[in-house]
Amino acid sequence: MRIEKPKKSKTKLEIMRYRILFLLTLLLLISPKNIMAQEVNAITTAAPFLLITPDGRSGGMGDIGVATTSDFNSQHHNPSKAAFNDMELSIGVNFTPWMNQLVNDVYLGGISVTNKLNERSAWAASFKYFTLGEIQLTDESGEPLTKEKPNELAVDGTYALKLSESFSLGVTLRYIRSDFTLRVQNSDIQTVNAFSVDISGYFESPESNYGNFNGIFRGGFNISNIGPKVSYVPGGRENFIPTNMKLGAGFDFILDDYNKVALTLESTKLLVPTPPNDWDNDIGFFEGMISSFGDAPDGFSEEIKEFTWAVGAEYVYNDAFALRTGFFHESEIKGARKFFTVGAGFKFRSASIDFSYLFNASDINNPLENTLRFSLGFNLGESFDYF
Repeated sequence: MRIEKPKKSKTKLEIMRYRILFLLTLLLLISPKNIMAQEVNAITTAAPFLLITPDGRSGGMGDIGVATTSDFNSQHHNPSKAAFNDMELSIGVNFTPWMNQLVNDVYLGGISVTNKLNERSAWAASFKYFTLGEIQLTDESGEPLTKEKPNELAVDGTYALKLSESFSLGVTLRYIRSDFTLRVQNSDIQTVNAFSVDISGYFESPESNYGNFNGIFRGGFNISNIGPKVSYVPGGRENFIPTNMKLGAGFDFILDDYNKVALTLESTKLLVPTPPNDWDNDIGFFEGMISSFGDAPDGFSEEIKEFTWAVGAEYVYNDAFALRTGFFHESEIKGARKFFTVGAGFKFRSASIDFSYLFNASDINNPLENTLRFSLGFNLGESFDYF
């Protein structure tokens, strides 16, 4: 006669699995595509930290940046703008607290470098690090087991070339690492490693006279994070990385030698299949990009709602002081993000500082609500004149 051992209620490994699944769920909840709204069909991806706007300048203008003038953080918004950088070497440093009303050790940090090779070409690189802080794992009785520090990072490099005096193209290669593994035996959560590519372009017209003021037209696009699907569990569901398309246009009103006002409009769309199609492991990343324009369950009306839009304004005095504001809108069924932003920037010789503040305008909580985003920038080397 065989006597079976009684089943345990929960093993230590099971407790750890439950907690890591909770952690992954939390990551989705705080991702830019918030899924907490009612009756939504929002798109979620792996490594959503890649979509977080990291810098104070863009953060003050509704998170726009694909068609604004080149700055320290062009690598995130539109890498091709590096060819229009007006200094030989630029360095940007960013820090963004995340959910700071709940925790104090979750943040996004990063650094970017842009180097002009000559008047027509440049290279740029950046590093981003997103941490969910320290997680204490316990067993079924509440006794501490170990501490985990889940994190994600990305390292990328760009070559940008001006094809004419007004237009540049950029190609970016990115390495992505998402680490939510458990440092225990038989853990089925694996670290994700992936590579992706960006293709971007930027247009900036020569300055022209329009009567009482001069003006410059701007335009840009960036298709970022083009790359294969990844899986957090061997043999499990494959997740799309956040392949994203940005389109934008703007105009600079140059009032005189000291005063300039810039207005910019931007729209974005995730080039990822709409649920439930994103659960199909047979759909490759390239096929997913193409099908993302026509796979929404409710047809064209839902596809249009997958485009976000934002408008931003920037007033600059004597290239030394800036005031900014913006508004961002997302459909109620695709995440329901709506917020206003304000910001300012100051330039001191070769250094500058930018910061922004976000006012939530939605019933859905925003992880950046009531949060200051800071950026530091340093211009080194010689200046380049375009026209």
